[in-house]
Amino acid sequence: MKDENCIFCKLANGDIPTNSIYEDEDFKVILDADPVSKGHALILPKQHYANIYELDDKVAAKIYPLAKKMATKMTEILGCDGFNILQNNGEAAGQSVFHLHMHLIPRYVGAPNNKGLIEFTHPGLTEEEIQDICKKLQ
Repeated sequence: MKDENCIFCKLANGDIPTNSIYEDEDFKVILDADPVSKGHALILPKQHYANIYELDDKVAAKIYPLAKKMATKMTEILGCDGFNILQNNGEAAGQSVFHLHMHLIPRYVGAPNNKGLIEFTHPGLTEEEIQDICKKLQ
């Protein structure tokens, strides 16, 4: 299913021109229009899924092997020193376009933003709090 109002559906399905670097029946991989590093790309499913919670299991099984394939190729060709693979779910997690997508972000030693796309702060949970969370999630 595609969402006619979704910009990423339009990009993934060729309705809007892109700098495409890979395409198959399920995905299109494009260079990000506003990259955070040289080679920053997006894996876009051709079908519309707002986030990981909606993602079809068969499509989910294909996205990480594709990310690995693309990261390997991009590392070899671009000569990056590291790599972020990032997928956000929900506004609180930094998702701004509500069509599931995976960021492929080559990282370079000495680049001004080589700390990573997101800096995390640690809440300082106690061992008791961690154990409580663990029990709830088992």
